[in-house]
Amino acid sequence: MLNFLECHQEEMMQLLERLVNIDSGSYDKQGVDQIGNILTELYSALEFNVEVSHQEEFGNHLVIKHKDASEPKIIILAHMDTVFPKGTVAERPFRIQGDRAYGPGVIDMKASLVTLLYAIKALKNAQHHGYRNVQIVLNTDEEIGSMTSRPIIEKMAAGKKYALVMEPARKNGALVSARRGKGNYTIHVHGKAAHSGIEPEKGRSAIEELAHKVIQLHELSDPELGINVNVGMIEGGSSVNTISEHASAQIDIRISEMGQVETLEEKLEEICSSTDVLGTSVSLEGEFNRPPMQKTKKTEFLLKIIKEAGASIGVKIKDTATGGGSDASFTAALGIATIDGLGPVGGDAHSESEYLEIQSFVPRTLLLATIIERLTEKTGVQHAN
Repeated sequence: MLNFLECHQEEMMQLLERLVNIDSGSYDKQGVDQIGNILTELYSALEFNVEVSHQEEFGNHLVIKHKDASEPKIIILAHMDTVFPKGTVAERPFRIQGDRAYGPGVIDMKASLVTLLYAIKALKNAQHHGYRNVQIVLNTDEEIGSMTSRPIIEKMAAGKKYALVMEPARKNGALVSARRGKGNYTIHVHGKAAHSGIEPEKGRSAIEELAHKVIQLHELSDPELGINVNVGMIEGGSSVNTISEHASAQIDIRISEMGQVETLEEKLEEICSSTDVLGTSVSLEGEFNRPPMQKTKKTEFLLKIIKEAGASIGVKIKDTATGGGSDASFTAALGIATIDGLGPVGGDAHSESEYLEIQSFVPRTLLLATIIERLTEKTGVQHAN
């Protein structure tokens, strides 16, 4: 498989350039669907059936399985959307500088889309039936919480033994064996407008009330327990000389255990149940949308197989925990052995300097193919004749 991938590395880079040079932000349905159409054509050419889950607002999700697959035991998750708005490619298209490739979404996760496709190609070329032991879900709203794709992921995960998630490897090449859970909430504060110079006594400042709430919310953080509460965005008011009638705050909450959710939600509701500024009112909306991905015995068993697969091709595997969220949380919450970070090595995701370490492209693709091969042998699917 190594020889096959080395012979096709230039082809892989060409596909990567093609994908990166298509704007595919989560809210750019046309762009994301263009990525989906390209991948549908490429998988279809490999005799894979592609089931399209049509979406009105976001791009269409894809569920992919070989035509001869029968109850595959591995689910592989990857996403086609990026965080970058339409027009970003025109400003900074795909480019190679030294040993790195740059461009919007190059590592998160268009390189992973190429890695996954060519791992399947390598298995087919080697006549190993691992490609018949996988079901692939490519979704289009991962960067905004997988709101429409989560039910699809959970449905396709039923009956699976292993979940491989294609987020990029860490900068040091480590895989991800644990993630914190995530919740998104918004607080709305309503006050009463008045002229701040002529009759301020008639006003009730929503911004002042929100300031009290921000302090109370941040006091919920407990780093020792893996709990972080961050008010990341606030807005309010209509003019500098008007007592603000409305203000709002968007809150990001990270947890390490599902048992923390109930207590945190009770505290959120308690904070929002009273006001410090007389005459204002507060409402709260939102939910925990990603459970934590905890490192379990099943995870450790899968990691052991992956380390053995890496050792067989000269790749030393490390693993780590991270505070970021991904679709790995959904499969892990279902009790499926899940490992994330199986994409190539890179860094600075979601920024203008996002990059792929080109030298990791082939080794990480070979690693994925070898993992699928090893897991297929564990689940009893036979080699091709």
